[in-house]
Amino acid sequence: MKIALLCGGISPEREVSLVSGKNVTNALRATNYEVVVVDPAYGAHQPDEKELFSISIKSEPPKLNGSFGFSSRNYIEAVNNAIPEDAELAFIALHGTWGEDGKIQSLLEFRGLPYTGSGVLASTLAMDKLISKRIFRDGGIPTPPWVTLYKNYDPDYINREIDRQFGYPVVVKPVDQGSTVGLAIIQDQEHLYNAINAAFRYSETILLEMYVPGRELTVSILDEQPLPVIEICPKEGYYDYKNKYSPGMTEYLVPAPLDDEESKKIQDVAEKAFTLLGCKGFGRVDFRYSDAGELFCLEVNTIPGMTDTSLVPKAARAAGIEYKELCSRIVKNALPS
Repeated sequence: MKIALLCGGISPEREVSLVSGKNVTNALRATNYEVVVVDPAYGAHQPDEKELFSISIKSEPPKLNGSFGFSSRNYIEAVNNAIPEDAELAFIALHGTWGEDGKIQSLLEFRGLPYTGSGVLASTLAMDKLISKRIFRDGGIPTPPWVTLYKNYDPDYINREIDRQFGYPVVVKPVDQGSTVGLAIIQDQEHLYNAINAAFRYSETILLEMYVPGRELTVSILDEQPLPVIEICPKEGYYDYKNKYSPGMTEYLVPAPLDDEESKKIQDVAEKAFTLLGCKGFGRVDFRYSDAGELFCLEVNTIPGMTDTSLVPKAARAAGIEYKELCSRIVKNALPS
């Protein structure tokens, strides 16, 4: 069976995507799938695979800004011309914009090629944190209160709403990025506007969200079933891009030290959030678990990382599923029945 492995792309998560793509490619080939690697950023003319996969993840996301000559137009050419005619499936390992937000899924739908993970609408909903938080709220899933900001924001309005709704610390995050790109946790008003301006570099819309003191938990989903809960414990600071992708910077407790009732409750909420957005196949649902025992859903990731430090492979391993089997199951789930 021939699979087109899509990775790289034009989002700030490009490096993460390439490392995910390399790992998945090796796993699928070791399971006797034929894999053709396609980086949509290059359009119809693809680079040498060895050169493409020579990249490593730096401590900060790359600032692309078109500096490589990439454009979204290249995605159309890549789907039409770089994916072989006899490919039977696209394995999407693209993270962030143009990978996780429904756009590449739409192009593959027009091509008539099945692909891994969630469909167009679910991908779009999950990628937009503002929309997904509204759906969580309306669906009875607790999520931290927030304030939405656009580039013409009124500073007085921000200050009033922070004071009225939740106070400091405040989480500042772009509405449509992953891997904690552009995210900051701010302790006071003095540092707020620098963080807001930094977040606006990545998105036209940002969220100011109540910070929930407590534990960082995540639940991976495979074949629509929750895997063991993981607790994320950065050794310093918070779980930002650097701590996420630098080996040794974060401790992962797999499974999380929770009693059976707590674990089941968190898994049930994760499954509900995943289903509420219409997601399928595999994904990951992130939470804060307060010191008072309150659970808050932050977001659903429809194409989680598959790197050496990524959470879905860790959760799968805790459930007795090794990396090669994980990739094979993602493929089989995506094939037409």
